[in-house]
Amino acid sequence: MLESLQQRKNLIYSLPTSGGKTLVAEILILQELLCKQMDVLMILPYVAIVQEKVAGLSGFGMELGFLVEEYAGSRGRIPPIKRRLKKSLYIATIERGHTLVNSLIETGRIGDLGLVVIDELHMLGEGSRGAVLEMTLAKILYTSKTTQIIGMSATLNNVGDLQQFLKAEYYTSNFRPVELKEYVKIRDTIYEVDNKAEDGFRFSRLLNFKYSTGLQKTDPDHLIALVTEVIPKYSCLVFCPTKKNCENVAEMICKHLNRDYKKLKEKEKRDLLTDLRNICNGRLCPVLKQTIPYGISYHHSGLTSEERKRIEEAYSSGILCLLTCTSTLAAGVNLPARRVILRAPYVATEFMKKNQYKQMIGRAGRAGIDKAGESILIVQEKDRNLVQKLVYSPLESCYSNLLLEFNKGIRSLILSLVGLKIATSPEEVFQFMHLTLFSVQPQLLPEGKSLQDVTTEVLQGLKQNGLLKDSTSCDGEQILVITRLGQATYKGSIDLAYCDTLYADLKKGLEGLILESCLHLIYLTTPYSMVLQCSPNWMIYFRQCSQLSPAEQQVAEIVGVPESFITKKASGQAVRMDVDIGTASRLYLSLVLHALLKVNNIWEVAEKFSISRGFIQTLLNSAASFSSSVLHFCEELDEFWVYKALLTELTKKLTYCVKAELIPLMEVAGVLEARAKQLYNSGYKTLAHLANANPDVLVKTIEHLSRSQARQIVSSAKMLLTEKAEALQEEVEELLRIPADIT
Repeated sequence: MLESLQQRKNLIYSLPTSGGKTLVAEILILQELLCKQMDVLMILPYVAIVQEKVAGLSGFGMELGFLVEEYAGSRGRIPPIKRRLKKSLYIATIERGHTLVNSLIETGRIGDLGLVVIDELHMLGEGSRGAVLEMTLAKILYTSKTTQIIGMSATLNNVGDLQQFLKAEYYTSNFRPVELKEYVKIRDTIYEVDNKAEDGFRFSRLLNFKYSTGLQKTDPDHLIALVTEVIPKYSCLVFCPTKKNCENVAEMICKHLNRDYKKLKEKEKRDLLTDLRNICNGRLCPVLKQTIPYGISYHHSGLTSEERKRIEEAYSSGILCLLTCTSTLAAGVNLPARRVILRAPYVATEFMKKNQYKQMIGRAGRAGIDKAGESILIVQEKDRNLVQKLVYSPLESCYSNLLLEFNKGIRSLILSLVGLKIATSPEEVFQFMHLTLFSVQPQLLPEGKSLQDVTTEVLQGLKQNGLLKDSTSCDGEQILVITRLGQATYKGSIDLAYCDTLYADLKKGLEGLILESCLHLIYLTTPYSMVLQCSPNWMIYFRQCSQLSPAEQQVAEIVGVPESFITKKASGQAVRMDVDIGTASRLYLSLVLHALLKVNNIWEVAEKFSISRGFIQTLLNSAASFSSSVLHFCEELDEFWVYKALLTELTKKLTYCVKAELIPLMEVAGVLEARAKQLYNSGYKTLAHLANANPDVLVKTIEHLSRSQARQIVSSAKMLLTEKAEALQEEVEELLRIPADIT
């Protein structure tokens, strides 16, 4: 009911975690779709949250007559279909949101967007993803005077800069439905965080738990004492600095728990283990096998998204009472707890930032269940002063990332401005740059340089790299135009650091593209950005290469990684060959993807390559997304026409990585591979079968499916079917509108 909202001004609002930000956003979104009859874009930070939100809002869409469209990974049509009858809610990741906005500007439809909602606005300050978000918002501000922008975040400090950038009003409140009490534990003493106390910590109590000498050695941080005060009656999260630490802590706690814990919800825990086995094609992680009977699990990116989702469901429904997790859980799905324990003030080896601390402790206290939530940070004496500063320091500020990695963001931004014809002269580029967050923060400029100097340098660099060129307009004016390579780079959202390499790789591929297997194509779509995240195990590399067919071995030779090089690396000999280690690492990742497309079993491939399941899934998702980008890159360059049909099929394979018959079911939000198999085997073989299903019958037919999940799946399937039907209808009407003399 804020006056600023009624006047359609932009707004930034900041509430504590669990303060109800999402509810406010959803009411405003429904208002825009139903009352104002305008399209809405909602930008969320992670694929999992996008999919969760699509599943959650599809039911509203079906009942209230609007479409919910997912833009994550390689999903979502670019440009979106122009609907005449229904309005669309686009739910997108940061990267896909940017691509979507570019396509709306290019087709002259940016004015159709009535509202843009950004969750976690502080992501503006998070590396290259922050730069992409800044570009998206600056373009909306510049090209549409009617689109309202609403940014929400739990953690903001230099809000004045963001207000100036977004030309926005600011609303904040400390309201939290459940009170949060903060504690720190030093040795066996618990102190309450209290700014009135002399050193900021007020004595609260001593831990009342009898430790034997052996247990004291095993659990010097008294985690068992802290968790058994709340579980199994209430829920608890233990944040750990590393993935391995999560697993170790879960195992350690189980070893010292009373066996009575196993008797609670015994059947449900057995069902959960069965589900996890089915998800992993009959395999089960030995740590989970040991911990789940006690109601405990770990949760980190080493698990696949299906495993994480099932564990989250079990925790939310009370089957699991304790999760040991990394900081990514705090930034992702909403899993609150009565007590949150921070194992150490570190994330990996780095001392924790205030934003991270706030996000983690914000998970304490469940609205409607707990009267209060509590957080306990475990502190070693050596870190005491650092922790005092952490607890009382202001939140980190949010700074533009356009200059990150050799001006990557600003180069990409200017290239797309010219490509979209938002700016066709240096003067118009300068004018646009004054609308960025970067322009509000002059302290980020290199010493002795102005915004105009930096912009001029970037323009020169883009011309030297053959991405932009000077030209003359019809009326004789000097203008900037984008080259074909520049157009392909911006249309494919290709990182400027790799566009020359990608062009050269694709060109070289044309000289002898091997199509007897898809390894060569997979290599061309293996993301360059993943190469640094994986060092090859040369013995495994050698073993996998020796199992390749002659044609596949030829691929390795063509891309520049001879078998003799891998043999020498595996045997530990000195290598004098001129082989690029980046190319060798990229081919190694291609072999991982190639194996995965062959067997469709992440667990098997993870064992074969000795890599975590979660990493393989991240690689697969990145490859699907990059394959889609390379496809758009090739569509702009006639010489690469041959890749278009090949990459369309490969992108689909990488996106779903399942047998072809399961793909229609997996297009439905919230349906992953294991669930798709269950549905298919129970006779729900098409999207139409699923859309027409009765949720009550589904619950009885499909094992371990709750009523709310069944309702969500059916409404998501109906939404997808409606979208496809409407798209066909629009195409038919478009054809009918073409004058008869043309046909």
